[in-house]
Amino acid sequence: MGGFFGLASHEDAVFDLFYGTDYHSHLGTRRAGLAVYDSEKGFDRAIHNIESSNFRPKFDKDILHMKGNIGIGCISDFEPQPLIVRSHHGTYAITTVGRINNVDELTDKLFENNRSHFLEMSGGDVNPTELVASLINQQETIVDGIRFAQDHIKGSMTLLVMTKDGIYAARDKFGRTPVEIGHKEGAYCACFESFSYLNLGYEPYKELGPGEIVFLTADGVETLSAPRKEMKICTFLWIYYGFPAASYEGLNVEQARYNCGFKLADRDIQRRNVYPDLIAGVPDSGVAHAIGYSNRSGIPYARPFVKYTPTWPRSFMPTIQSRRNLIAKMKLIPIEDLIKDKKLLLIDDSIVRGTQLRETTEYLYDKGAKEVHIRPACPPLVFGCPYISFSRSNSDRELITRRVIEQLEGNPNPSRETLDKYTDPDSEQYAAMLEEIRKQLNFTSLHYHRLDDMIEGIGIESCKLCTYCWNGKG
Repeated sequence: MGGFFGLASHEDAVFDLFYGTDYHSHLGTRRAGLAVYDSEKGFDRAIHNIESSNFRPKFDKDILHMKGNIGIGCISDFEPQPLIVRSHHGTYAITTVGRINNVDELTDKLFENNRSHFLEMSGGDVNPTELVASLINQQETIVDGIRFAQDHIKGSMTLLVMTKDGIYAARDKFGRTPVEIGHKEGAYCACFESFSYLNLGYEPYKELGPGEIVFLTADGVETLSAPRKEMKICTFLWIYYGFPAASYEGLNVEQARYNCGFKLADRDIQRRNVYPDLIAGVPDSGVAHAIGYSNRSGIPYARPFVKYTPTWPRSFMPTIQSRRNLIAKMKLIPIEDLIKDKKLLLIDDSIVRGTQLRETTEYLYDKGAKEVHIRPACPPLVFGCPYISFSRSNSDRELITRRVIEQLEGNPNPSRETLDKYTDPDSEQYAAMLEEIRKQLNFTSLHYHRLDDMIEGIGIESCKLCTYCWNGKG
């Protein structure tokens, strides 16, 4: 994943750019960058590796000499950016959030048409942001180039392009990721996370629609390409990787998680077969779900373990699976008085491979827990996401659901019709899959959030949501 922040101001923009970008640090841990434009100094840029250190200490020296009234910054979990590009459009800086599934196809076409070249990253990969810039440069104007890129990229693409005159902000053509616009006197900003500008004195101005392109200056926001009608925003924004203070399509993340936890409790109340002593959320994204569950069920909310955050980064980000597992285990500190002899019900945002949650469960048993019931805050993940890179799964077979389906079916390549049966919460196949996962991960009981309940809890029409990873419908 990744996030960005950009602004155009009558005053120097570096302070707001620095802190606005930092507020996106939860979206990536590999690369970060800032680019600014000043009428006297021109374009300036800094990019750092943030795998071993957070954003702020990496850039605190850079901002002392950077100067400009226009700037863009990004947190990236893959490629170095923003890039500064010189083309027939003039010089501009560009940063992107998205996923390009047809990189080879697009690069081959560019080679055929005008013998373009790309600087290889380590491993021989093409920098996706550089590829987007090359697509933009195929057209006579930047706006036409952005439309061209949006129409030819298979996956998703949201971006900021900074020129000496202002910033083009463009949301993915299906709105899979957000773009929020904020305003204060003498300045406008564009960002991924809506809360990122609040402490900087900005007020909400607008949210871009799917495929919408606007141009920001210090004096206003001009729409250059109207929103498209169809939207498929990623539902996982509310369930998993959105920050609690953020809102998308006017719907707050924390409130949506609370509502979903409320719905999870409703289902357990109907079943009348689970009576835990305490409700807990796997920190951090499971916490609001757990509070909602607790308030609906009347069962106390507690924290049987807490996350030691000062020095441990988010566990899902590192590239090596064993390192992720180690970090996930090391950063959780038990509170034994809330574990020993207790029946616990845990809510986690999701189960991907199952490794971390199994270790967490065994950890609780080792500390004396009588029962550990698991309630994932979303349906079973059965399909790998082809649109954005919120997970590092390299194939569908890394998902515990697909491994279990393969085991139950005796077939490594089940048909789509077969998979559809396993995503139906009222089917025998679904029940068999859950029971096998429960046994393999050593849970006392396991019930996933139903898709219909989750959508109702979030509060947006299902036709506007991408639910591909749960039912294969994007």
